[in-house]
Amino acid sequence: MLADALRAAPPGVDEAFTLIDGLDDVLVHGLARIDEERAAALESFAAAFTGSPLAERVTDSIGKIVAGTVTDDHVTVLAGARAALTGAAHDALLGALDPALGRSRSPWPTSSGDGSAQPAAGGVPAVSLAGGGSGPLLAGGRSWLRELALAGWRGVDHELAGGGARAVQALLAEPSGRRLAVLLDGLAAELRSAAPVATLDRIPVRRWADLWARAVLLSQDAFPAAAATPADGRLLLLGVDLHEHPTVFRAQGHGLLETPGGEVRLVRVSVAAAKVDTISGPSAWRMLSAFPVFRAAVAGQRTVEVTGMPLTPAGDLLWDESRAVQGEPADPFAAARVRLGGVTAPAVAPLDRHPAAIAEPVLLEGYTADAESFELGGVTLAVDTGRLPEAGPITPALVAASTACLGLLRWDAGRWAVQPLAVQAVVRKKPVAAHTGDWALGPTEPKAAKAEAAAGTAVDVLRERAGRLLRK
Repeated sequence: MLADALRAAPPGVDEAFTLIDGLDDVLVHGLARIDEERAAALESFAAAFTGSPLAERVTDSIGKIVAGTVTDDHVTVLAGARAALTGAAHDALLGALDPALGRSRSPWPTSSGDGSAQPAAGGVPAVSLAGGGSGPLLAGGRSWLRELALAGWRGVDHELAGGGARAVQALLAEPSGRRLAVLLDGLAAELRSAAPVATLDRIPVRRWADLWARAVLLSQDAFPAAAATPADGRLLLLGVDLHEHPTVFRAQGHGLLETPGGEVRLVRVSVAAAKVDTISGPSAWRMLSAFPVFRAAVAGQRTVEVTGMPLTPAGDLLWDESRAVQGEPADPFAAARVRLGGVTAPAVAPLDRHPAAIAEPVLLEGYTADAESFELGGVTLAVDTGRLPEAGPITPALVAASTACLGLLRWDAGRWAVQPLAVQAVVRKKPVAAHTGDWALGPTEPKAAKAEAAAGTAVDVLRERAGRLLRK
């Protein structure tokens, strides 16, 4: 069944992205400069919502945008409609994948009229298209996002790219606004580095449109957020996805939470720390010294007993070392063979309903491998070796020699791909297993250990200097 699900996209997904591409092309040239071709693309986009609850709002807003009137409310509707369409493609892809993997999925809780949490009909969360409110912090961000849409990416110069700085500073000062602030700051940084965009040969059209639409929706007053609830049970991490940025290192574990009631749930655990650009590769693990239980569990493939640890409806276990106790060793591959098939997957948060956000843990066996793909049941599944981290021992050569793989299924560039988190292979006639988190307590490979030891000196020096500055 999995091979069938991986063979092709569900009906309608390609057509949805054709419409999204039409809207994104409008954002390249700007809402203030809509010609006949782009007006037709917007009208086709609006027609896709015929018969849906969004039809009237989308048709009205796009009609006014084409006529030359662009308000914050019209921009919000445009971003919301785009998110609804990417969300529909996401749901179609997961709707085909979940049954093939034998897993059920929890519905997303929504707020009912009396304020209580209720699951959305059919488990599909709605995207709110309410107009922007009057909050001064959010209004600054909305104003800059509307200016970007009017000018289009081709119209972004240094002045416009830097225009969001004041809104970012104001949002960073308020804890509730920091999520939007970080997103706006990241988008502004990309635009500044590319400005003037009109001179670029190639524009990251879909990426910038994704970031823009997400930011517009987050800039609405009272954006809904679901509360976390305490969770107890035994956690087994199947693998760790490492995210390294010049100033941040994050380890995101994907695992199984065995609850006291007997249910097994897919969860994510993330820990992160700030760093400098010169700290990279295996030495980046040193920045996570505040999380000894997490690092030991990852490096030693051990279970963790969690008590009262907050768990969001989206499946994120908000890591708290004081609520975690290291348990016994457990083989992730053995656990996946027994438990992963009938696991309960978490609901998907509304803004994460996007094909690019799909990252489903899977166990793959019985394939024929090379460094770039797996042949599985007559289907060629791409292997995303570009995501293999320098802070772990897995290499393309080890992937090519593998006989089993724990990884994340992702939808990328119109096809399914797998990101390896752990592999089993036979090397020099000996069975070996490698996990991305094997070096969480330090490299086990001699050459990497020697390089990390040298880099560790730099980490210690930087920490000492930073402590000296703070004491002053």
